[in-house]
Amino acid sequence: MSMQTNAVAGSPSAAQSTVQTATNPTRPFNWSVRRELWEHRAVRYAPLAVSGLILFGFVMGLAHSSYKLWQPTNRSLEKQMLEHMIPYGISAVALIATSIIVGVFYCLGTLHNERRDRSILFWKSMPVSDLTALLAKILIPLVILPLIAFVVIVATQLVMFLLATAVLLANGHAPGTYWAALPLPQIWMEVFYGLLTLSFWYWPVYGWLLLVSSWAKRAPFLWAVLPPLGLALIEKLAFDTSYVSEVLKSRLLGSFPAAFVYHEHLKGGFPFPQMNPLGFVTNPGLWIGMVLGAAFFVAAVWMRRRRESV
Repeated sequence: MSMQTNAVAGSPSAAQSTVQTATNPTRPFNWSVRRELWEHRAVRYAPLAVSGLILFGFVMGLAHSSYKLWQPTNRSLEKQMLEHMIPYGISAVALIATSIIVGVFYCLGTLHNERRDRSILFWKSMPVSDLTALLAKILIPLVILPLIAFVVIVATQLVMFLLATAVLLANGHAPGTYWAALPLPQIWMEVFYGLLTLSFWYWPVYGWLLLVSSWAKRAPFLWAVLPPLGLALIEKLAFDTSYVSEVLKSRLLGSFPAAFVYHEHLKGGFPFPQMNPLGFVTNPGLWIGMVLGAAFFVAAVWMRRRRESV
């Protein structure tokens, strides 16, 4: 019996299996990220759905006002650029806002839901640490969603550009002026930069939402929103100051003012954004938020280790 066992263990197939196991180890982090994408389909489908709506609206707009694409004008190229960039800017803002909304509700639900349906007991039986599980979860709003948003924005704007070009050619007009008024590579570079800075700026927000999701027994949205608002209200009533509300406003809406500078190029004072990475990196609010986000994340890991069900 032992000779057969040794023979089987020493067979080429057993050796090959051992080599394959050694060269293809279990990758718990990669599988944890895949699990999050499988369970939360809105991460993939919500940007695509919004993109479809944007393209539908753009096609309807072309059908009703396509003459604006070739209408003779004495306006400067800068003003033409502004007019033609409006639908492209709307598409970028809509998809970025979609990624933020999906990220917020994902963070609020991901830990709370697995405790509510007790699936956390199953996942904890897997060889995946709480730190690995939380790293995979925070990767979704900080990296995966911005990347998906960027790819969808580029694809959507490229389709819009091709549709407008096709309309111009179909009506016998050269698209050169329209192309010159739309520097798409520059737009995409600024969008990528904006999404990157937004991820760093929203790191404490997502960390706080994960912490609430790991702790709240019910209504995590209310537990995430009411304490900060309550602090702001108490401060206003007690001291007639608004420091807390200003901090909250800066954290929620201050990413783009911190990452871009605005120059009034056009008559009428319309601000054109310009990337300001040095100003963003040296902003004290960024580093204070990074420290707070790390503290919230560590607390969420600790809380997941202790709380197993609602």
